[in-house]
Order: sequence, then C-alpha cells, then structure tokens
Amino acid sequence: MHENIRKSDKEVYDILLKEEKRKEDTLEMIPSENHTSPAVLEALSSVFNDKYAEGYPKKRYYGGNEHIDEVEILCQERAKKIFAVPFANVQPYSGSPANQAVYFATLNPGEKVLGMHLSAGGHLTHGWKVNFSGKYYDSVFYGVNERTSRIDYEEVGKIAKKERPKLIFAGTTSYPRFLDFKKFREIADSVGAYLCTDVSHISGLIVSGTHPSPAEHAHIITTTTHKTLRGPRGALIMTTRAGIEKDEDLPEKIDKAVFPGLQGGPHEHQIAAIAICLKEAMSPVFKKYGEQIVENSKALAEGLRERGFSLISGGTDNHLLVVDMRSKDISGKETQELLESAGIVVNKNAIPFDPEPPFNPSGIRLGTPAVTTRGMREREMKEIAEMIAEVVEKKDEKTAVEVGEKVKKLCHKFPLRK
Repeated sequence: MHENIRKSDKEVYDILLKEEKRKEDTLEMIPSENHTSPAVLEALSSVFNDKYAEGYPKKRYYGGNEHIDEVEILCQERAKKIFAVPFANVQPYSGSPANQAVYFATLNPGEKVLGMHLSAGGHLTHGWKVNFSGKYYDSVFYGVNERTSRIDYEEVGKIAKKERPKLIFAGTTSYPRFLDFKKFREIADSVGAYLCTDVSHISGLIVSGTHPSPAEHAHIITTTTHKTLRGPRGALIMTTRAGIEKDEDLPEKIDKAVFPGLQGGPHEHQIAAIAICLKEAMSPVFKKYGEQIVENSKALAEGLRERGFSLISGGTDNHLLVVDMRSKDISGKETQELLESAGIVVNKNAIPFDPEPPFNPSGIRLGTPAVTTRGMREREMKEIAEMIAEVVEKKDEKTAVEVGEKVKKLCHKFPLRK
C-alpha cells in the first residue's frame, strides 16, 4: 500500500501510516466524520485531479474537458435523482463555500438572515458573528426551548415576523432531533423569505429514509458529502421545484455565485468521488446502513442514560447525541481528552444556554456514522456506553489504559475497509 508515496516522500509516508493505525485502533465517534469506501478514495487520487475545468459542462474556459464534462454531468444527475430535485451544483469545495454561495445568490451585503444560534446547535455559516455570514450580513437567531432543548417553531415564527429576514437557514450541527421542514417553510412564506435547509449532517439519513426530506418544502438545499453520506469532503447546492417557482432564475444565480463568484476551477477528482458515493447511497445496502445509524444512536443514548448521563433533549432521533457533562461533574474539554486517551474520539461541544466558554464547554457531541460503517450494532453501542462511563467516572490514567485495550479489541473485530 502507498508504495509510490513511500518511494517519493518517506516523511509523509510515515505520518500516513500512523494516521491509518490511529483510525484502525480507535472508535471514531465524532458525528461529522466517517470512513469512505476504497472506491471513493481511489477517485480522489485519480487522473481527474490533473484537469483544470473552470466553468460548467459544455461551457468551459479550457480545452480537453470532454470526459470531465461526462463525470460532472453524471454527478449532477445522480444528485438530482437521489434528493428528488430539478437542479444541482456539484462544484462547491466544501460546506462553508456552498452556504456562502447561497448568500451571494439570494442576498445583498447587509440584508438579514435568520439562523440557529451556534450554542443551540447551529453552524458558523448560519450567521455567527466571527464568520463571513455575521460580518457581511445582518444576522439574527432562533434557539431552543430552555426546558426541552427542542426548537420551538412558534417562537421561530415570532422572531421571523419581527425581524423580517430575507433568508432563513434550517440546519444544525449538534441538534439530536428531527427538523420540521414543513413548519420552517410556513415561517419563511409568512415573511417572504428564501428557505435554505443545510442538511450536511443528515443527508445520508434523508436518502436512506430515516429522516424527513426537505425537498417538498425548502427553496434551496445544501449539504456536505463526507458525513452520513459517507463520501469525500465536498458539497452540493440544490434547488427544489418550490425554489424555482419562487425565483425562476435561482439555478442560474447559484451557478454564478459558485463560479465566478467564489471559486475558480472545480476539483473534478472530488466530483468523481461524490458521484461514486451517490451511487453507493442509492443501494439497498445504504438504506440499511442509514437505518442502523439511527438504531445505534438510540442504543448508545439508552446505554448512557442507564449510567446516569444527562442527554440534551433527553435522547436522539438521528445520528448524534449531545451530553451535558455536568451530570458527571466534568467539563466537555476534559471529557474529550480523557476519552481520546482511551481510544474513543468525541468532540467537546457547547450545550444550549451553556454557562461555560466555547473552548471549555459543558458538553460533548458524539455519534454513530463511523462505527456503523465498521459494522457495529446495538450490542456494541451498549459496550461503548459502558466504556465511556468507566473512563469518565474514574478519571484516572490506569482506567484509560485498560479501557483503551478493550477499545482496540473491539475495533479489531470490526476492521476498516475489509
């Protein structure tokens, strides 16, 4: 494996092997990460990397794009089919540029956007003050109910009617419950706003039928391709029939926002890899995978509850959990570090109405996409919950080492990319 890298650059080769071993021997529980298929990885290192393809299929600024056009059109068609939409731009380099293109296509600088507050589970690009979306646009926020930690759609509607945003983002990064896209659309219609659903975290669940689809309600859908969709790091921007009915020029506006508005030549090796992951996601096997992600998430939640952990909103409907670590008298940062020393990789995370700062928040976020890819099921989730509890409750190096050995044994039962 990687013989050409070894011959060309031993330093990079050695680091690569260490990363492969880390992934093989640890439980990847960060819900925004996954393990791609060998086919996706091969596409990323293919000849498609070498071609400059500025522009769009059949309308490039360089010659020699006959086959590049084929693979990009194939990717577009698969995205449209799998998400049941009439238009897809597959060129965004990642999720943040995709959302930035939506701003460019729908707003002028200084116009108002309504998004979910970061501490409640939103994303930086939904209007947060340190991000371009909060610096160049007038951003206001909705959150969650303080008692239930769930979105209060009536309250979102009141905020929208008061603030009159031109664009509403419905999307999350650490919200463990279903999103009601129909209610979001009703709110958007009440103030004449575009509705963009950023489904980066749940796109794999949507195509597998385990989360409701926004296709009938949103005007625009954005998603990354490397989370539950289990593809390469990339993104899609799609417009729905409702979006085109609202603005017949919306697809053209999005295309122009991506290129030349934001990007130069697209990464066609990445687009080829997205095409592959979309084909994989059309299979019956992927549907079962999506269902198992959710079953595993619920089993993990139950296992943690049984050990006295406090879960934000009380549980989960999707692929992730947010845990209030104050229930174990430990910070989110310390929890992350302790668990990583035992081979369980999670991320520290703010909880709704968190009294602590972002770099040392009260919670952690963890999920099941990557461990489900390895073939683990409910039984293993219960085992993982027990190991997490053991490390967190004892808080000592000896326990971390002992649990780390258990983690390795479990991982070796479910090897990566068999």
